Amino acid sequence: MEQSNPQKKLLLLGGSHAEIPLIQAAHELGWYVITTGNNRDGLGHPYADKTVFADFSDKDAMLKLASNEGVQSVCSGCNDFALLSTVYVCEKLGLPGHDSYATSLELHHKDKYRALATKLGIPTPRAITIKVASTDFAGETEADFDAAIAQLTFPIIVKPVDLTGGKGIHRAANIEEARAAYKDACSRTRQDHIVVEEFVQGTNHGFSAMLVNGKVAFAFADNEQYYLNKYMVSGANTPSTTSAAGLAKLRDYSERIARELHLVDGILHIQYIERADGTPVIIEICRRPPGDLYIKFVKYATGIDYPKFIVMAETGMDISGIADIPTQGFWLRHCIMADREGIVRDVTFAPEIQKNIVEKFLWYKPGESISDKLLYKAGIVFFKFNTLAEMQDKTARMVDLVKIITE
Repeated sequence: MEQSNPQKKLLLLGGSHAEIPLIQAAHELGWYVITTGNNRDGLGHPYADKTVFADFSDKDAMLKLASNEGVQSVCSGCNDFALLSTVYVCEKLGLPGHDSYATSLELHHKDKYRALATKLGIPTPRAITIKVASTDFAGETEADFDAAIAQLTFPIIVKPVDLTGGKGIHRAANIEEARAAYKDACSRTRQDHIVVEEFVQGTNHGFSAMLVNGKVAFAFADNEQYYLNKYMVSGANTPSTTSAAGLAKLRDYSERIARELHLVDGILHIQYIERADGTPVIIEICRRPPGDLYIKFVKYATGIDYPKFIVMAETGMDISGIADIPTQGFWLRHCIMADREGIVRDVTFAPEIQKNIVEKFLWYKPGESISDKLLYKAGIVFFKFNTLAEMQDKTARMVDLVKIITE
């Protein structure tokens, strides 16, 4: 067989269920896909052509891996550490499709983003940064912390600047709760500081855009649901309840950021809280794909092949052909989460929800143990509804319609 045109290689930093649509899209685009990560049980790895197990948060290890494999492109998985290592490697090797490492830190480290948003006049929670305690929570550190948060109004949110998925994030209603939250955040972060911000009251949403030449060429919005873990999204439905005016503001904010930082073409994903007056307040922002098959959710709801456009952008291909198509119909992506610890026996679906199922992706194993009900997921299901009312009603009752049976 003629071998004069060896297949081009792509390194994907990740290999969980969340990366499967990216691996499939890369294959459709003709790439030989190498996945990486520490999790040997990652459900995405079997979909790849090759897997090299390594820590994707180790930038230099990823640089060495990309060099050794002779890849032509590097793509980020659905994790901020993966994104930062990806842009670092691409900058060092001169590969296309990504912002600089310094630019990426401006967005992905929460304290830097808060400063940027304030500079650009973009609504953001009032926030301060506080140094991480170097020893046990001693009297001097406690006094410094108390003095710093005296600038803010309770309730407050205490969070590491470098973690995602709700890790280390706590809401505190008083000084005692705040001190406990600070200790936990300090124990989890890899940085020398954490961020503390005022809690924003409102409804939670996601906004996912594709930038082309600094403009929003495509945008998608949702309404987020949370179960027992108030900092981990358990579901999202669409169309969003945010008004056209609110969505226009998010487009404007995105373009202000793109202009200021000279962002390359590709995804810009935002989580925001919509205040009662309709103002969207950005609480998280990133340039990587969101997890838990969100990009497949976008594809179902709009017909736009979101995973493919993400891979195209990250490999330096032209994505200007993307169409700005709004949500078509009524959709829900639901993560099946536990309400208690125990041994998993089954996952059941109520008869009235069966007809709405478009796809089930279940990975639980009967007999396995749930050690942490706040983090455990049995799988992800996509639903389509006939009316807005049906979507709202069944979303509100989803934890009763789809249940993990434990003993």
